[in-house]
Amino acid sequence: MATQKKGKEKDKEKDKKEMGMKEKAKIVKEAISKLAKKSPEKPKLTGSAKLRLAGLQAKLVGSAKEKFEKLKDTSEIPVSKEIVNQVIGQEPGVEVIKKAASQRRHVFLIGEPGTGKSMLGLALAELLPKEKLVDIIAFPNPNDENQPLIRTVPAGEGRDLIAKAKIESMGMFKNQNIFMFLLAILAMIAPWWVRSYYKSDIMFAAFFIGGMMFLAAFVIFINLGKRGISGKETSVPKTVVDNFKKDQAPFLDATGAHAGALLGDVLHDPFQSGGLGTPAHERVVAGMIHKANKGVLFIDEMATLQPHTQQELLSALQEKKYAITGQSERSAGAMVRTEAVPCDFVLVAAGNLETIKHMHPALRSRITGYGYEIYMNETIKDTPENRWKIAVFVAQEVAKDGKIPHFSKSAVERIVEEARRRANRKNHLTLRLRDLGGLVRAAGDIAKEKGAALVTKEHVLEAKKIARSLEQQIADKFIERKKEYEVIITEGKIVGRVNGLAVIGGEASYSGIILPIESQVTPGGKEKEFVATGKLGEIAKEAVKNVSAIIKKYFGEDIQKYDVYVQFLQTYEGVEGDSASIAVATSIISALKNIPVKQNTAMTGSLSVRGEVLPVGGVTAKVEAAIEAGIKRILVPKSNLQDIIIDEDKVKKIEIVPVETISEVLKEALDWKGKAEVLKTIEDANGK
Repeated sequence: MATQKKGKEKDKEKDKKEMGMKEKAKIVKEAISKLAKKSPEKPKLTGSAKLRLAGLQAKLVGSAKEKFEKLKDTSEIPVSKEIVNQVIGQEPGVEVIKKAASQRRHVFLIGEPGTGKSMLGLALAELLPKEKLVDIIAFPNPNDENQPLIRTVPAGEGRDLIAKAKIESMGMFKNQNIFMFLLAILAMIAPWWVRSYYKSDIMFAAFFIGGMMFLAAFVIFINLGKRGISGKETSVPKTVVDNFKKDQAPFLDATGAHAGALLGDVLHDPFQSGGLGTPAHERVVAGMIHKANKGVLFIDEMATLQPHTQQELLSALQEKKYAITGQSERSAGAMVRTEAVPCDFVLVAAGNLETIKHMHPALRSRITGYGYEIYMNETIKDTPENRWKIAVFVAQEVAKDGKIPHFSKSAVERIVEEARRRANRKNHLTLRLRDLGGLVRAAGDIAKEKGAALVTKEHVLEAKKIARSLEQQIADKFIERKKEYEVIITEGKIVGRVNGLAVIGGEASYSGIILPIESQVTPGGKEKEFVATGKLGEIAKEAVKNVSAIIKKYFGEDIQKYDVYVQFLQTYEGVEGDSASIAVATSIISALKNIPVKQNTAMTGSLSVRGEVLPVGGVTAKVEAAIEAGIKRILVPKSNLQDIIIDEDKVKKIEIVPVETISEVLKEALDWKGKAEVLKTIEDANGK
């Protein structure tokens, strides 16, 4: 026990030291930023200050690395209960959220799905200063029944007020109800007494029918007793917004809400006349803007709201109050309009870059003028400190799920590797953590199914096969069918045919596919141009045309004599981007000079008009697709080499050749037997 206590004390002291180092590093960084603001030049630090800052940063990195090395499983990682501390990799956004919470500012979040926008919204609600919440009550208006009165009372008192009003209302009808109940009993007994007294069935029938009519009237009286005998409404109010026993600022997610749910509504009344209708104040329904009073209203995909709804939302933001009226023109509620209802909320609007184009400009201006705009990070640098953050994320997901076991160190390392692969950027880790969380839960489910105490690396690898995206499944079917009908050829040598590579799906989830490209050069043509066939996007068409500059550079004298046709075989899925431009150039040169292309080789890369091979996206997915298709060699831009992150067992199946110029591509991809003079011409032209 003594040794355990000593160990805990040492851990506490170690944590304190690490926190101290972080605080010192933060102070030094703040000092530097202040110096930078005061002077337009870069702040000049003394030698000792530089050494001190470098030493603090090294200790922080060393601390994270040491933690990761000593980690046994994620049960050792503490998970913060505060949402703001659970946000991973969005430190600039967290700082802005803290400022917005302290000053009650609006926030506009732009970024890809799954990067933590909703978590920042929840964090803002959590950090908002505790204000006194109120209940909002609707009262009947004695002067105008179509304009209910609105009043506020401290949170929790609304229910008491309604209960007292109901008791008073019931007292008004108590004596009437007793009297009517006695008359009802009399109406049931009277027919039998009349029959026994007068010995007449006619008298019995008359009194029986009269009694039934009286009972029917009695039932109507009980059900519509709120209006009383006089037909006037009672004074029982209605709680529109109830904050009973709520001590934290409300958080309302209004994503996809229609106008009525967002702005409030007045229900339709089928009994509109004859004194039988429901009082207007009882048909009032609060919108999310009213329920979010003194709290946070979160709206994702802001541009999906109708323009007029965005305009009304702008009015609510400006006035901090908004009257409730019927949203349907044909409804009886359209004639009802309450007094202004309080809606003093903080708006957290979210979306992607397309949202900016379709968002109401005045609404965005209002948010910007009275708040902040944040662009969410999509990746973070691959450092020991950030790898530790991914480990913390795994621990958080396990804690949130509550049904899966903790992850071993090897499993965490595999998740970090997957974060590196999905980043699609060299030396970075992805922050699309929702997708990564799906892999964590899938691996946990497999471990749970097998009765394992911890999730291991093998469980994560198995989960990757099961929890594949739709794009990956479609790509597998694509390759399987194209190979079956020999649309994709991976052996031999063919003139004018190249195995290009492309991706399907968006940035958040995509998969590689093989893209066969064929070219044909016809002499004596009239068009004297490049004709591309296939379902191509504008960028892909432009990329094909740009290849002509390379062809003219090498074979300028001959190219005017030909028409060049390029076909992207069976591109029903569509092709966009210029990542196949080196494949197009290779295909055309092969057809022009009748030089066969090695079919066991695939390639990807963008081509500049000067013959340089430029980097492209999705290289890892493209390499994996080439392996699945049976390709033996793949040419990739040299600058993309560090972006390729695949399993060791897969790497052994393929040769990856980095290239920098089109001449290198041609040298590797074409079979130059008997065509050495053409290769020399290309190399000479490239050297000029």
